[in-house]
Amino acid sequence: MREEYDFSKSRKNPYAAQLKKQITIRIDEDAIAYFKGISEEVGIPYQSLINLYLRDCAASHRTLDLSWKEAPVTEAGH
Repeated sequence: MREEYDFSKSRKNPYAAQLKKQITIRIDEDAIAYFKGISEEVGIPYQSLINLYLRDCAASHRTLDLSWKEAPVTEAGH
């Protein structure tokens, strides 16, 4: 190994910005606890597990069912 390396002609990786992007996202504590539990079992950081899960959802074109059942209508006073 050399004592010194010449990086004067080096350049940044043009693909580095496309690899990961840091964002702020609000996630429920129970969801974080779920992924942290799995991360302890498999030895992968929980952030990486969340990323893998989201990538799998995107690759599979999964969609979330956002249809909720209507609450039963009750008459007041009965």
